Amino acid sequence: MANTGYSRTPKLLKGALIYFGAPMLIPIPNIIIFQYNPETMTRTLTPWQPPQRAIKWGEHDTIDPAHRLEDLTRDQRLALSQPYDPAETFSLVLELDATDALESPDSHPVATVSGVADRIAAIEMLLYPPGDSVLGGLLGSVAGSVSFSAGGLSGSFGADTGVETQLARREVPIVLFFWGPGRIVPVRITSLSIEEQQFSPLLYPIRAKASIGLKVLDLDDLVTVSGDPASGATVDIAKACYMFTRGQKEVLAMANLANSVESIIGMLPI
Repeated sequence: MANTGYSRTPKLLKGALIYFGAPMLIPIPNIIIFQYNPETMTRTLTPWQPPQRAIKWGEHDTIDPAHRLEDLTRDQRLALSQPYDPAETFSLVLELDATDALESPDSHPVATVSGVADRIAAIEMLLYPPGDSVLGGLLGSVAGSVSFSAGGLSGSFGADTGVETQLARREVPIVLFFWGPGRIVPVRITSLSIEEQQFSPLLYPIRAKASIGLKVLDLDDLVTVSGDPASGATVDIAKACYMFTRGQKEVLAMANLANSVESIIGMLPI
């Protein structure tokens, strides 16, 4: 943050996306710090909705009338059900600008060559499953679709070959969304739209806007493919961050009771 001349100016924290993707015993974070904090951010909480049950009331209804009351009672009971935490999403727009870096090319060689393309690529890679490189993935896919047998070479290269191939399920990395100490949650990027605005002579973007949609991963989402609770170090960190943020919400909600008591006392004719 630039020096404003005032000693009491608070230091502004910057938001970030933290990716634990290093294949180490202790995960090493790759931190993508926001160059500029977005001025606005939209949060949406969607409670769980019970499935709607269609009940026929026509003259040709074959449902036993004795069961209609049970169905209505069940629907009324489900109206207050909340088996999961409400789904929470974030929408924000990040500003990326390499103008200041281009004024000091010796100190910022990457920005001098590629502008903000490296920052855009870092965000884009959060959408890809970690693993082999591009060449390694191509060779692996060819090896997985071709098999040798005593009768010769066989493989499947289309949907109508009749040969069943089993593809390994791959997962996107777990990302932590950091927005100050009061909000550190595991998320998955659900949408990414990039508007490139200015370009260098090599057609690398110099300025860009990245519109990002994030979905918070709760404890039920942080499971392995088989459905068992995951126990990796990265998942443990993600669970701890989710519970820490959830605990802060509960503490702040309890703190609001003081405001409620003060308002009630002010309404009393004393």
